[in-house]
Amino acid sequence: MRFPHIRRASLRGVAVITAVVVTAAGCGGSAENKSSADGLEKRTITVGLLPIADAAQLKVAIDRGFFKAEGLTVKTQMLQGGAEAPPKLQSGNLDLAIGAYVPFFMAKAAGFPLHIVADAFETAPGTHTVMVAKDSPIHTVKDLVGKKIAVNVKHNLATLLIQATLQPQGVKLDENKNFVAVPFPNMQAALKNRSVDAAQFVEPFGTQAQKSIGARLITDLSQGPTTSFPVGGYASTESWAKKNPKTAAAFQRAIYKAQAVLADRQVLAQTLPTYTQIDPATAARTRRRSTPPACSVSPTSCSSTVISNSPWT
Repeated sequence: MRFPHIRRASLRGVAVITAVVVTAAGCGGSAENKSSADGLEKRTITVGLLPIADAAQLKVAIDRGFFKAEGLTVKTQMLQGGAEAPPKLQSGNLDLAIGAYVPFFMAKAAGFPLHIVADAFETAPGTHTVMVAKDSPIHTVKDLVGKKIAVNVKHNLATLLIQATLQPQGVKLDENKNFVAVPFPNMQAALKNRSVDAAQFVEPFGTQAQKSIGARLITDLSQGPTTSFPVGGYASTESWAKKNPKTAAAFQRAIYKAQAVLADRQVLAQTLPTYTQIDPATAARTRRRSTPPACSVSPTSCSSTVISNSPWT
């Protein structure tokens, strides 16, 4: 797995703490363990959900009864971005939340007691892209210099992927001047009304923008140094994980069962419309995200420790 050599003050120290944080995602349950509600410290939990294809495993685990089989009742709360999760986890409004590793690790570096409970997904071709309007004068990555690019949250995974992809091609953007925070569901409209010049889409919004307004691809962000880049996972606070180890393990088992089911593209297409504003036809065309192979096959072999080698400082 390759990682971008990017120096950013806001990410300084992330590599130091990732080894500690991500080992928490070492799966707590064996594939051979029988699901059981016996001993669960907490039977009803609230999990932060994002309206993106990468979160489909959470919905599948709910809809297919994987959580129920573990003795868990899972309620969801919709978030606009992973950066919303830490304060809600800290306040107890959420037990766990899905989010990108970059904002999670930045929060950890700033002192937030983050604990990764389970891996979720990696980049795959077409899942993270930069697109422009159909009639935009932008045709190459070099045309993005000085332009405004929509990202769901500034100084996070989106800007990291963009900078990592563009810098080797001689394009460097200003983190504060060139990026504009726009929620994923609003990016298509932002392109259409020209409030931004380009947008960093994730699925299913990229496919929807292509279908609805003829958005054009400028660059795929899952290539070169960011191929199969570890994107995110499910996190809790350290104190929650310590108080609820059996609940965390049950959550892991259900999530990894859902990852395996999502190998079937039809399952993703059926699931997306249940928690996003994506219609079934667009959902059927959505590019499938990638899950960490070891996790989707056997929880006992799941390991995120490779992330600790990322030279982000």
